[in-house]
Amino acid sequence: MKLSQIYLRGLLMGAADIVPGISGGTVAFITGIYERLINSLRSFDLKLWAVWKKQGFIGLYKAVDASFLITLLLGILSSLLLLSHLISWLLASYPLHLNGLFFGLVVGSAVIISREMGGWSLQQVFFILFGAVIATFISHILPSIGSITPLTFFIAGMIAICAMILPGVSGSFLLLTLGLYAPLVEAIKALNLTLIAAFALGAGSGLLAFSHLLGWLFDHFKTATFAVLFGFVIASLKHIWPWQFLTSYKINEQGKMLPLDTQVLLPWKYSQITELPSHQISVLILMLLGLLAVIYLASRSK
Repeated sequence: MKLSQIYLRGLLMGAADIVPGISGGTVAFITGIYERLINSLRSFDLKLWAVWKKQGFIGLYKAVDASFLITLLLGILSSLLLLSHLISWLLASYPLHLNGLFFGLVVGSAVIISREMGGWSLQQVFFILFGAVIATFISHILPSIGSITPLTFFIAGMIAICAMILPGVSGSFLLLTLGLYAPLVEAIKALNLTLIAAFALGAGSGLLAFSHLLGWLFDHFKTATFAVLFGFVIASLKHIWPWQFLTSYKINEQGKMLPLDTQVLLPWKYSQITELPSHQISVLILMLLGLLAVIYLASRSK
């Protein structure tokens, strides 16, 4: 495969990773580089030391398929930089519509994940509930910290990178659940190198630490892993429902309001309580489009 083709796939993965609901791993799977990506990541182990001693830098470069990884990463980074301004503007100008699209994308991902669970046995229900508990727990971790710091971005990077390993899990969706999606987009838009570097270090550390574990789980406990992911996604949908009313918040160290809890509302209740237009029809249409887009992409992967 030519480097230009790898770069193009990186662009597509970056576009997917910045949109909650579509996984960069899913795009890698659809475009035929998923297995190569996993094998390249798994090559980072203690055996590389022996390769370095025998073959030097060139042997090490080939052993990890570095040309592939570097080109793919450049494509991903290029896409993130190009799209961050657009996403930031949409978040500020059309929050209901954007969340509606995100909600549809995530529901579509949940449908795809459910197909890989291997049925609805009692055991699978247990794993689904386990995933839901994890989602509930995680959603309270970073908001309770109360500040946007390099440490929170480092932790967020470790969590979000899981989307690079397992198709069906969106890193941006995890960030949205943690309340760090908008801050990350703003950091990329403003080229805040401190926060971007902290996120990148967290992502790199998580990738090296979890790639072997997640790959092993995917190989040996595929249906159980997908059941946990399904529970996680379903329990997390509350956080991206478009029509919500803020019930509690706190002011962080930067003087910005940090939402702690919200009330999920129906569109007409949202209009009554907030006295703002719900844009019900257009938001519902975007939900449907997001759902259909993910299902279409999944059908192409077959």
